Amino acid sequence: MSDNPAELNAAGLRALGAGQPGSAVALLRRAVAADSSAPQLWYNLATALHAANDRAGEAQALDEALTRDPYFDYALLAKGRLLEEQGNESGALEHYQRLLAAVDLSQQMGPGFTAGLNHARAAIAKVNADIEARLESRLGERLDAEPETATERFRHCVDIGLGRRRIYHHQPLVLAYPYLPAIQFFDRAHFPWLEQLEAATPIIRAELEALLADPGPDGIAGFAPYVAYPAGTPVNQWAALNHSDAWAARFLIEHGIDNAAMRARCPQTAALLDTLPLFDLPGRGPVAFFSLLKPHTRIPPHTGATNIRTIIHLPLIVPDNCAFRVGNVTRPWVEGEAFAFDDTIEHEASNGSGDLRAVLIIDTWNPYLSMLERDLLRDYIATLDGAGRALGHFTNA
Repeated sequence: MSDNPAELNAAGLRALGAGQPGSAVALLRRAVAADSSAPQLWYNLATALHAANDRAGEAQALDEALTRDPYFDYALLAKGRLLEEQGNESGALEHYQRLLAAVDLSQQMGPGFTAGLNHARAAIAKVNADIEARLESRLGERLDAEPETATERFRHCVDIGLGRRRIYHHQPLVLAYPYLPAIQFFDRAHFPWLEQLEAATPIIRAELEALLADPGPDGIAGFAPYVAYPAGTPVNQWAALNHSDAWAARFLIEHGIDNAAMRARCPQTAALLDTLPLFDLPGRGPVAFFSLLKPHTRIPPHTGATNIRTIIHLPLIVPDNCAFRVGNVTRPWVEGEAFAFDDTIEHEASNGSGDLRAVLIIDTWNPYLSMLERDLLRDYIATLDGAGRALGHFTNA
């Protein structure tokens, strides 16, 4: 037989399939000698060595495969199983964790590999359960004695370490401001005026319900689809909602411009907005609008335009089975309880009920920006606009 590595590999696999591991090992050793750079050949050799009960040789061949491709999923699984078999639990878990981080779950998988993935998950879950029990024994009483808000970062640290949470970062679509903390839901202490907003919930809701009950002959109360891409524009995840009133909005303020007709229909809401420290960036903000989500509608994961602002939700009409996720935290809307979040961190919303959900959405500055930075940003955006390099509008979700 020639020294062609592909031919040697094929012959070795045929021998392995015929139950001749010794011949398979010999042929596959010749294959890796002919092409030592191919991780697949080393993995196939490891498989033959396993069948030949040569665990030391198998380990060496798997290491060679992973040296050439550290994310080789089949080799990671095989090395994890080998280490587990040898009683090296920590080494096995290291490889299983790398495997789960590397594997592309969208790819077609055979039943054997799927079973291996499930075994890796179960092994990690078993260890995590032991760690949780140890933490509960050591820290449970102490954590329970503290307010959850005081220990949230620590709890999330543990969750991330145990693989129960992932870390989300800013992903602004238009303007990225560096070095701002990636906080999913902001501490209410940054926005003491939220109590004033919440106290007005009955008034705001009443004005919204009046709009919904009586749009008026001028049509100014008509809610329009929030997602409205022009023909020919890639819509990506927005295909189901593009030009659909399943997610609809009506603006009191849009890109810093008041809607006089809407203010006339909702005078008390408009008067309240005038008293709040909103995102005063000319041509971009503030915005204030009623957002409607029809029954059985989901807003897919997405990110917003810029992290220099903060988005505020005031829930007005919230049926059961509605949820809102920002990063790795999911919470329900509660009527009359406002919250602030960074919309440049991936977020999504759902209304799984049979009734309408309605929220007032407004924006304000990111609390970590100084007054000087806000002034500089106003001048920066104005300069871009004057030079014809406008960034475009900042949409809200």
